[in-house]
Amino acid sequence: MIKRALSSVIVCALACAGAAVLAEKAAAPPKPGPETQKLGYFVGKWKSKGEMKENPFMPGGKFEMKDDCTWFEGGFAVVCNSQGKGPMGPTKGIGIMAYSAEDKAYTYYGLDSLGMIMSTVPKGQVEGKTWTYDDESKMGGMTVKSRYVLQEISATEYTFKWEVQGEDGAWQTVAEGKSTKS
Repeated sequence: MIKRALSSVIVCALACAGAAVLAEKAAAPPKPGPETQKLGYFVGKWKSKGEMKENPFMPGGKFEMKDDCTWFEGGFAVVCNSQGKGPMGPTKGIGIMAYSAEDKAYTYYGLDSLGMIMSTVPKGQVEGKTWTYDDESKMGGMTVKSRYVLQEISATEYTFKWEVQGEDGAWQTVAEGKSTKS
């Protein structure tokens, strides 16, 4: 009888200890993986200059932007607040960059004070120092395929190019420029 009671106490103690360990592990917050940590490249203050090419969706001309990019709470996304001026006048915007483990792709969502609201979330990949985001969304009532290519030059500088695919399948540069970390 004493053996049975002692065995029951030992089994209960082991079960409770195991449950406590599992509860402790489950309570620990998730940590960003190495893919998410790559987004740290963009954290900081950036100045961008470039040129918008005249196209069916907007006028052409030079633009300048300032971005202040910070980690969002938890470290799973980078949020960039922007302000600048371009061919359509002064603008402010917000952009959110993250990594989707389910899609195995980087994501970007943005909107600005001139009415640009992304109707889809572009998906991106990184190869070496080249970030490429592909998108298919509506612009001016038309479905448009576009890609945004960012090339890291150094820890404090990158170039970018935004291209749109025409009906003939050829890619046309819509905007390009350079960003420098200040």
